[in-house]
Amino acid sequence: MGKVLRSSINIEIVDKDGKVIGLGEKYQIHHNPVPLHRAISVLIFDGDMVLLQRRASNKPTWPGFWSNTCCTHPFPNENYKDAAERRLFEEMEFKVPLEEKFRFIYEAKYDETWGEHELDVFFTGAYSGEVKINPKEAEDCKWMDLKKLKGDIKNNPGIYTPWFKIVVAKLQEKK
Repeated sequence: MGKVLRSSINIEIVDKDGKVIGLGEKYQIHHNPVPLHRAISVLIFDGDMVLLQRRASNKPTWPGFWSNTCCTHPFPNENYKDAAERRLFEEMEFKVPLEEKFRFIYEAKYDETWGEHELDVFFTGAYSGEVKINPKEAEDCKWMDLKKLKGDIKNNPGIYTPWFKIVVAKLQEKK
């Protein structure tokens, strides 16, 4: 059996239309089967470059995997954009205007214990400057050309988080 993690953070469980139908403790609701819950993802651009993070090794889901700039769950009654702006600063220590691009629902099983099932609201922003990662959230970050990233995801899909692969595919659809 995997490690037992607890936090005092509750997140909102939703239906497929995004209507809140309950609350659950953050780590408990990531146990399979995972109920659908609210999430945000952010990807920061500098021209054709995107800022990736390598998830911290202490994460119960996809530790050490490369992913978008940051992601989290909105607090109860927190709107998606406020959550995205808060989390960008918490993980990367900078603030920029963010724009919602799209929403999607996905489900992914990490292992027998842990998984994801999220209504994910995706935001982008632009930034050029110093990045200071929060080591509790990310163990590394790097800027990568978006075209090169798309090729690397195709050639090395096992090093990227499942939601990030969806985001990159959706970005390609929008072009």
